Amino acid sequence: MAGLALVTTVAILAAQGLGTPDPAARRLDALGIALAVLSAVPLAARRQAPATVFAVSAAASLALLRLGYPLDVPLAAVLAAYALAVAYSGAPPARRWAALVAVNAFVPAVALAYASTGIHVWDISTELLGWAAVFAGMWIAGDRHRLRALRLAEAQAYARRVAADAERERHLAAANERTRIARELHDSAGHAINVILVQAGAARLLQQSNPPGAREAIQTIEKVARDTIGDIDRLVRALRTDDGDIPADPGALDELVERHRIGGLTITADLPGPVLPLPRGVAWAAYRILQEALTNAARHGCGEAAVAVRFFDRQVEIDVTNPVRLLDRRVEIDVTNPARPASRAGPATPAGPAGRGGHGITGIRERVALLGGTLEAGLTRGEFRLHAVLPHDGVPA
Repeated sequence: MAGLALVTTVAILAAQGLGTPDPAARRLDALGIALAVLSAVPLAARRQAPATVFAVSAAASLALLRLGYPLDVPLAAVLAAYALAVAYSGAPPARRWAALVAVNAFVPAVALAYASTGIHVWDISTELLGWAAVFAGMWIAGDRHRLRALRLAEAQAYARRVAADAERERHLAAANERTRIARELHDSAGHAINVILVQAGAARLLQQSNPPGAREAIQTIEKVARDTIGDIDRLVRALRTDDGDIPADPGALDELVERHRIGGLTITADLPGPVLPLPRGVAWAAYRILQEALTNAARHGCGEAAVAVRFFDRQVEIDVTNPVRLLDRRVEIDVTNPARPASRAGPATPAGPAGRGGHGITGIRERVALLGGTLEAGLTRGEFRLHAVLPHDGVPA
């Protein structure tokens, strides 16, 4: 910018002004070059010291005009005025008004300089008015540039805050996911320990009277322990990374039911055929709910359980009380098992009449509530029944 102003100023002075040369104008000499340099070179520091740069550029330009040099376009003073407006248009009132007066006082100072040399100011009033408009426009342009820079800075600060909030949300989501995975780890390990406990007791009781049955129970313990080690390894690996993922396979319900059958639980199962893709949270919840219900049936029931899992797509149901009702996509889980008599089962029942019980039922309620579903669990006429409804949008994860 300083080089452009210097080249332009020297070129105007060397050409004896713009348009037809004025014979009375002073020709370019060493003093004119020195004053041109003094007016233009300080522009290199216009951002560091705008007031000083404007004062020096304006003084050098006035000196060129006072000495008779044909400076038809005081470009250096114009650029210095713009830099002063950018720096001081948003300053406190006293400094802002001082800068505004200084910028707009340049043209009156030029008129006084011309008048001191005997030139009639009225004869050049058109040029002076044009210069006054230019300097006023420089102040307005500098003020607009400052406001635009402030808006840009605010937008950048907002973008940084948004990015920081998004990062915090990401870390919070990761922390929530790790908490959920830790709960999965607890459920998986608790289920396995319960199965192992039941099978170990069966093996102890059958080791003398039924050695093959005892060996079968020990094999079940071995299989459950091996599967649990794999589950724990997968869950802990997911806990160690922010982007850990746990595959959800609704088809594993068959394997879960079969595992409890091997463990000695007689199960009547009504499971679906080909399973539609489910969101991961719904699939995990269905698996864990069924797992917890079968574990409770094995520990606190009479060795029998009836399981029904149904997958419903969006449909319209017509009945008498409510002629048309829209049913969303959902998964329904129903597990019923005869309850062990209180005299034999003791106080450790999975749930009371109101459906309140240990951590297992509490965990199921939390899962269902998080998914916006419903849960009914409790004792009714000697049977413990658990009925869960898990709605979903049908979009697989």
